[in-house]
Amino acid sequence: MSEPELLIPLDKYLAAGVHIGTQVKTKSMEPFIYRVRSDGLYVLDIRKTDERIRIAGRFLARFEPARIALVSARQYGQRPVRKLSSIIHSNTIAGRFIPGIFTNPSLGRYIEPDVIMLTDPRADSQALTEAAKARIPVVALCDTDNSTEDIDLVIPSNNKGRRALSLIYWLLAQQVLRERGEIPPEGELPVSVDDFEAKVKR
Repeated sequence: MSEPELLIPLDKYLAAGVHIGTQVKTKSMEPFIYRVRSDGLYVLDIRKTDERIRIAGRFLARFEPARIALVSARQYGQRPVRKLSSIIHSNTIAGRFIPGIFTNPSLGRYIEPDVIMLTDPRADSQALTEAAKARIPVVALCDTDNSTEDIDLVIPSNNKGRRALSLIYWLLAQQVLRERGEIPPEGELPVSVDDFEAKVKR
């Protein structure tokens, strides 16, 4: 049986560094690791990343857009989540996560999402803790050094790199729209990956 084609050519994934992990691997991320480089960096399996983006697109498309919350404390994840949010019409919590957003109804910014997506379970640990408490399903980009505890759907990915994050969120936006039937199954997003990329101050 031949392997399914990737969502984009392999070299585009590699050029964005989606597969580049860290020098640390957790037991829970072992199934997603392809190899270890001579410099000690663990390398993620791109095919598994691609497969999980498809699954996540299908999963997120099942929810009411306004009941999805995208979270990113990481600087390089903030523009990509805002862009994804503007395309799929979800909630965004970019920057500092105010404690109680998911658990304290008397908080002004309180929301009750049906699903949340995290850029990095470590940087977004407060959101993850609250989601677990409120029993909200969690989708998360996980690098080789992340724990997957309390995460329902792992997307193995470099979750620190600017280009990696913009590509992953661009692909997710495209998959969600395809699954919703808003663009054809082979259709492409009307915006480019560059529109998702965090701008670096010179």
